[in-house]
Amino acid sequence: MTVQHTVRSYDSELEEVTNRVLAMGGIVEDQIRNAMQALVDGNRTLAQNVIDSDQRVDAHEREVEELVTRIVALRQPMAEDLRRIMTALKSASNLERMGDLAANVSKRILIIEDTARMPQREALRRLGAAVYNMTTDVMNAFRDGDADLAERVWRQDEYIDEMYSSVYLAILADMIADPKLIASGTQVHFMAKNIERIGDHATNIAEMVTYMILGQLPDRDQPKADSVIGVEGEAVENGS
Repeated sequence: MTVQHTVRSYDSELEEVTNRVLAMGGIVEDQIRNAMQALVDGNRTLAQNVIDSDQRVDAHEREVEELVTRIVALRQPMAEDLRRIMTALKSASNLERMGDLAANVSKRILIIEDTARMPQREALRRLGAAVYNMTTDVMNAFRDGDADLAERVWRQDEYIDEMYSSVYLAILADMIADPKLIASGTQVHFMAKNIERIGDHATNIAEMVTYMILGQLPDRDQPKADSVIGVEGEAVENGS
């Protein structure tokens, strides 16, 4: 009876870690979707809601870290269980960064005085929609243990890079043609880079899901477009 109880308790702990990551992913999905809706509608209230919800993402990450630490210390998991909790931990870290980046997009929306005159707003919306779909797919892959779906997400990274480069060049052309668009165009470029970085983090999660299921990371170089133009780095602004 004691052994059965211990096994049930352990299984419950593993399930709790998974559920926390899924809940965290749900919030981040909402952040990305709402940030893009705020962009299209010029909805400053919705943009602020995205920024405010970032605290919930941070709280979930701390809970995942605490759960994983306790399981490792008390249960000493091996093999598949260890891969599962390490994937959860690293996925939570990537989701936290994705939430930060979605909040950064929303902060840029608040800066722009007239979102209706933003250059390449529709192109930015399409980029955001593609990254949102990556995020929902990778969370479904994590939930269902779907290695094929995880690999499809992983392979989309090059496409996202190409979309970003195209948006950047179009924004630059618009600013050259109309110097009045320089201020808003600069903000749009930063938003595009943040969105592209969200896609990078979704790709990271896809790699970890592949590791969780198959026991190995993808053995190919991560797909990347030959030329990704623009601001490099994790994020384009310091605050999160």
